[in-house]
Amino acid sequence: MSDDTAESLSITCYHCGNPVPTGAPWSIALDDTRHPLCCPGCEAVAHAIVEGGLASYYRFRTELPERPDERGTAQAETWTVFDDPGLQQQFVHPEQDGSGQVHVTLAVDGITCAACAWLIEHRLNALPGITATAVNLSHHRLSVTWNPERLPLSRILAELAAIGYPSQPYEPDAAQLRLQREERVSIRRLIVAAAGMMQVMMFSIPHYFAGEGEISADFSALFLWLSFALTTPVVLFSAQPFFLGALRDIRTRQLGMDVPVSLAIGSAYIASAWGVFVGGDIYFDSVVMFTFFLLFGRYVEMRARRHSGRIGNALAQVLPLSATRLDDGGLARIVPASDLHEGDRVLVKPGHGVPADGIIEDGESSLDESMLTGETLPVSRAFGDSVTGGSQNITSPLIIRVTRAGKDARAASIVDLTDRAFAHRPKIAEHTARLAHHFVLQVLILSVVVGTVWWFIDPQRAFWVTLSVLVITCPCALALATPTALTAAHGQLRRRGVLITRADALETLSNLDRVVFDKTGTLTAGEMTLVEVRRVRDSEGLDTNHLDEEALTRIAAALEAQSEHPIARAFAPYRDHRLSADAIVNRPGLGLEGTLHNRRWRLGKPEFAAPDQPLSLPGDGQWLLLSEAGSPRAWFSLSDRLRDDATDTITALRSLGLKVELLSGDTADATARMADRLDIAQWHGGVSPEGKLARLRQLQATGERVAMVGDGINDVPVLAGADVAIAMNGATDLARTRADAVLLGPHLMRIVEAVAVSRATRRIIKQNLGWALVYNIGALPLAMMGFVTPWIAAIGMSASSLVVVGNALRLTRHTPLPQAVATPPEARTA
Repeated sequence: MSDDTAESLSITCYHCGNPVPTGAPWSIALDDTRHPLCCPGCEAVAHAIVEGGLASYYRFRTELPERPDERGTAQAETWTVFDDPGLQQQFVHPEQDGSGQVHVTLAVDGITCAACAWLIEHRLNALPGITATAVNLSHHRLSVTWNPERLPLSRILAELAAIGYPSQPYEPDAAQLRLQREERVSIRRLIVAAAGMMQVMMFSIPHYFAGEGEISADFSALFLWLSFALTTPVVLFSAQPFFLGALRDIRTRQLGMDVPVSLAIGSAYIASAWGVFVGGDIYFDSVVMFTFFLLFGRYVEMRARRHSGRIGNALAQVLPLSATRLDDGGLARIVPASDLHEGDRVLVKPGHGVPADGIIEDGESSLDESMLTGETLPVSRAFGDSVTGGSQNITSPLIIRVTRAGKDARAASIVDLTDRAFAHRPKIAEHTARLAHHFVLQVLILSVVVGTVWWFIDPQRAFWVTLSVLVITCPCALALATPTALTAAHGQLRRRGVLITRADALETLSNLDRVVFDKTGTLTAGEMTLVEVRRVRDSEGLDTNHLDEEALTRIAAALEAQSEHPIARAFAPYRDHRLSADAIVNRPGLGLEGTLHNRRWRLGKPEFAAPDQPLSLPGDGQWLLLSEAGSPRAWFSLSDRLRDDATDTITALRSLGLKVELLSGDTADATARMADRLDIAQWHGGVSPEGKLARLRQLQATGERVAMVGDGINDVPVLAGADVAIAMNGATDLARTRADAVLLGPHLMRIVEAVAVSRATRRIIKQNLGWALVYNIGALPLAMMGFVTPWIAAIGMSASSLVVVGNALRLTRHTPLPQAVATPPEARTA
């Protein structure tokens, strides 16, 4: 290593701590000392901090900040889009005091320590018009209240970017807001219950361990009254959800766990209060302990649900709020992303997000699609490729023609599909709910019987024995066993790039017998290319065609212009926008027909394009025939590559005990070659959509549960008829809406992972239900015989619930897959 290199590595940036390149010209003067900086971004931020009179930040900080983005510090005009009144309606809210001020919550990047909060607040408080700022260090959020007539929002955002904290408005969706409110209230209830439990237990200890006469009557009475005072807010505030839930269950005549819980808490509290005023047994410690552990179990389960909600909320927020739209003259203008429409051209610079779905018209770059697909590696995109809104452009600028924006974009449709999955309960959850209903009814009857029997055996112990039975048999573990596991499994699969869109899909996936694949766009990549064009000649070898190959290719491209089938992508580069076909009709599994130059053209299988002229294919591979008014004009040879992980997927599915079948509309020869490459023994080629559905019904009639994997419109009937329908990431909108699961990335191995996770989920649900059953069978006789006190019953019930929740959350903490399956395809390739 040279001396210059060693010296450059020993010098670190005064602002961010990164190494300073040799001969770097950037620096900042502070306290009569010039400090080196590593880049123009750090120089701009450091000068903004020092010149703003906030140099104390460098003395207060305990951690180094992130290296600032040079583009964010240099292009303050990009923030002006946030001054748009229509855009501000989404996240700027007026103050309720009538002062004319407004407030906004910002998501801030780059916060590392308390000094960052100090810097942000002092910098903003120095601006005219700002009345209040508050930084939330835990969530990296900033709340700002200001007078919009004196200060635009863009100035606030520009100032934050100038000191190295680029921000954007934070506006969670309604569901996430509701979950946040529920969590805040739950934490308050939990804190009140915890404080009450600790104090009441402290006052109860002398009664358990002190001998007779060791506590004076005055102290005993004081402890009882203090316990009563501390238990009352726990019952009235912390336990309120249980009483409200019990009233709801009674009104709907559907008994749930809240009924025995409310009976236990309410009766124990009333009996204990009676004991304070009149004399008798006191159970305040059992009341507060029971309430606390119940609330704690529910809070853990709520955290799991909220984590799943964060995924959906992150998807809802993945589309950037602004976009750089290009007019017809190529002039760039920053506009709200919500103003984009189909056909608009947008410029996406490196480091910026793609604001809408579209097709690249100019440029080539790498994009990060991990938020949408779960794939960690960037993907390359070039002219003619489709891009998804929410992707992050990494290397080079792109010009994109918008195809779908706003609520029509793919990211928004993913959120809708996720909401649909959680809108209905799967069959196993409904079965568990019915089981809990009958269990509660039996517990209530049993409690009455136990109370009656003990009244005759020992009237003084009858009440607390009955109370112990109610507490220890509370079906909390039974009620939490299924929903917690399902929530964790949905989150696990979403992170892997599999979106479950129907409630029963997980349960059915775990019981599959066979997986049926379509060929084009499913086992193949769907990246079809046009290899060869041959004009049709008559039997004597004469050319009867009046058009050349280029003109015939343009006609075929015009017919395919409105199709979403992978074949259409092969003709996209040859499209002539001056040619437009009318009255296009799609014949699924056969081809397309339309009118062009007042002539009827067909493109597809030979028996469809020229039904009156039996023709043989001109060679191996996939061939399409173009005909004019029934007369054949040209053959088109297409090719498509096999997906990289198709062979591994077929092998892994077999290792899981599943049968694999190939069902394709392509010719029998092409299907046979594909089946041979993948070692698939059962295959059928040249099958129409109706034939695919008939084959599916035939398999189901034998008792098999079948999953169908497809991507096109011709797959919609068979997808709708399958036990589980899985749509590929490039599937048509219609195919996605008919699917039970959607792959968000291009890897088929995600199907194997979905099956493995679903089986792990089924296994964990069975473990949870088994544990709940064993616990109740073992604990109930002990409580009935009077060996369990109410406070021990509260601990046992709560421990049972926490075991169930903790077991279910294992799905979120580790990978329940074999190593060969768990390894991502990109890692295996590497």
